[in-house]
Amino acid sequence: MKFYLISLGCPKNLTNSEEFTARLIAKGHRLVFTPQEADEIIINTCGFIASAVKEAKEEIRQALQLKQKGLVKKVAVTGCLVERFKEQLAREFPDIDTLFSIGAQSAVETALRRQGSILTPLPKTLYLPPYKMSLTAPHTAYLTIADGCNNRCAYCTIPFIRGNYRSKPMEDVLREARLMIQNGVKEISLIAQDTTSYGMDLYGTPQLLALLEKLLKIRGLGRLRIMYAYPHRMTREIARFMAGTDKIFHYVDIPLQHIADPVLKRMNRHCDATQIRRTLDMLKKEVPDISLRTNFIVGFPGETKKDFNELKKFVAEYEFDNMGVFEYFREKGTAAYDMKQIPAAVKHERARELEEVQSRVIDKINKRLIGTTLEAIADGTDFGRTYKDAPDIDGKVTFTRPVKVGSIFKARVLAAQGYEREVEPLK
Repeated sequence: MKFYLISLGCPKNLTNSEEFTARLIAKGHRLVFTPQEADEIIINTCGFIASAVKEAKEEIRQALQLKQKGLVKKVAVTGCLVERFKEQLAREFPDIDTLFSIGAQSAVETALRRQGSILTPLPKTLYLPPYKMSLTAPHTAYLTIADGCNNRCAYCTIPFIRGNYRSKPMEDVLREARLMIQNGVKEISLIAQDTTSYGMDLYGTPQLLALLEKLLKIRGLGRLRIMYAYPHRMTREIARFMAGTDKIFHYVDIPLQHIADPVLKRMNRHCDATQIRRTLDMLKKEVPDISLRTNFIVGFPGETKKDFNELKKFVAEYEFDNMGVFEYFREKGTAAYDMKQIPAAVKHERARELEEVQSRVIDKINKRLIGTTLEAIADGTDFGRTYKDAPDIDGKVTFTRPVKVGSIFKARVLAAQGYEREVEPLK
């Protein structure tokens, strides 16, 4: 079978795609790179928020149109949308040949042979997959250290899509990292819904620091990157460990969602404004060149003008290197669904205002960057990222001269506009 893969959503979903794609290839099937070459289209969907659901359904419609025209024989759908909507999805798209859950991805070949819905429960424990291939650039990869979430934020659908928090055993994480390094990976991004809770379910206490210590002992390791840290679990010990090594990019993705205490409480975030500020101040003190990425939700039910103004002031004060702004969207099944909603026009205006604040922050950061030297990684011969930028989601840089793809080197910033910068690679 020749199959064409469409992988949507976050890096955690991408690692699932890598695993079941490798299983199919190991069984003799062939991945092709245009749908017209394929016998079957497999869509690994995201169902986290409304925009992701809309995107996934549009991809399904387009794939089914190719099937109706006789250009492909079958269409299979898996991932978070299947977990979230199950029978509803089958009713809406009866021409889908196979709907299979995340749990069924471990037996993907068997699932694809069957017609209809295969809804295997989520695995209770994560283990090193027997097969995995890279769907990213060869020099960078995502390493899933846990799946699911126990935080139960009031806006979030993850717990009933991905289940409770489940860590991958430490030895399996280390084995997977070694395989990545042997295959030429220079940058490993550690991912989970909450990386700072890693190991709590297996070992009784969070073990991210212990995991980092062991990963750094692997021969040939290039750089690690920490994604999706929960604010009050980002400890001083982790920060000091980061500061003491050049093997971990001085970068943390730490989604905060808001800063006003009334909003944080309604969101069921397990930290308040004081804790958030304390964590950020600690990170900036312990790791002076720390690059921080975060996300904020505007227009959450009950967010007052005072709450929003506090958020704008906070963003201007703390100067995040990268930031995502999302308008709150009402998601069925979440605790916030039945709360009194804020008008869409207000949410849209607040998102625009917060983005303007961040734009002024980036202008300030860019002025300070000119002439400084940063570590960079080459995604192509003439472009890449600095340590401040994670793959796919953050800014990029162009180089004044060609460099080897995948190389990590020092570079001087010559120009900066928005999230795009020009750098001169140094010898």
